[in-house]
Amino acid sequence: MNTIAKYRLPFLILTLLLILCFFINISLGSVSIPFKTVLNSVFGTIENSSWAYIIEHYRLPKAFTAILVGSGLGISGLLMQTLFRNPLAGPFVLGITSGASLGVASLIMGFALIGSTFTAFLISKWSLVIAASLGSFLVLLTVLIVSLRVRDTMAILIIGLMFGSITSAIVSVLSYFTSAKELQQYIFWSFGSLGNLSWDEVSVFFIIYSLGIILSIAAIKPLNTLLLGQDYATSLGLNIKKSRLLIIIATSLLAGTITAFTGPIAFIGLAIPHIARQVFKTANHKILLPAVFLFGAIILLICDSIAQLPNYKLPINAITSLIGAPVVIWLLVRKRKMIF
Repeated sequence: MNTIAKYRLPFLILTLLLILCFFINISLGSVSIPFKTVLNSVFGTIENSSWAYIIEHYRLPKAFTAILVGSGLGISGLLMQTLFRNPLAGPFVLGITSGASLGVASLIMGFALIGSTFTAFLISKWSLVIAASLGSFLVLLTVLIVSLRVRDTMAILIIGLMFGSITSAIVSVLSYFTSAKELQQYIFWSFGSLGNLSWDEVSVFFIIYSLGIILSIAAIKPLNTLLLGQDYATSLGLNIKKSRLLIIIATSLLAGTITAFTGPIAFIGLAIPHIARQVFKTANHKILLPAVFLFGAIILLICDSIAQLPNYKLPINAITSLIGAPVVIWLLVRKRKMIF
């Protein structure tokens, strides 16, 4: 209990910082809304009906999406880094993100390539989500079959990376033969976006996300055991195959759903676990999991707020990499030692 109690203050500070970043994010945008008005919107109604509509239907869903995406990618990155004992592992290593990209590319560029006259009607927000989900599910299914047949965890890592290379190659072939219009549409999707979801889409997103979080919490004990090494974990009675399956499914639900709804978001899944480890100085996943949740949500809210500062919206992918990567480099150079 004493070990957990000493982290209460950092968790309280991070929670308050998350709330502050949430309200700042809502107050920023192309339409200037006073911060005081944003705070009042939580406790009562806003007299300006246009401001109320913007906050309720555009900015609140986007802010909630940023929290879900940042925390989900951070946790899935933590799971992969622990499973593979690799600090460079992230949600992308299983090929889930590449599978989602292939699904979207097949929808946007595939139908255009075969000359379908219904392409404009087929492509919608939900169709992109379904296509990305099917692509990531097919890759997940293949990885799961491999994980049941292969004993070596590193072999699964290599196979996942190979699937990612194969899907990227197919997308490149489709890109080469498609027209500029469809190619531009796919590129815009690949930039990633947090602001295109309605409350209905956020609700569906949250349900699948919650399932991934529940499985991640269930994997805390196996994750801590795997830190001791696969052989030692086996001697302690841990079922490696079942634990590995649980971790892969949790990661796939989080990373696959996030990519399906928002497009690929760079940096967060790889870097957030390292930031949490350096700040909290622990490898205990009972502490790291909520820490990664808070750091991921806070940093993506900050990145999204920065992306909205100019008069035009910048790609969220560019901001996450430009802001986040130097922070991680500074932390690692300052500490001189990686906690893992």
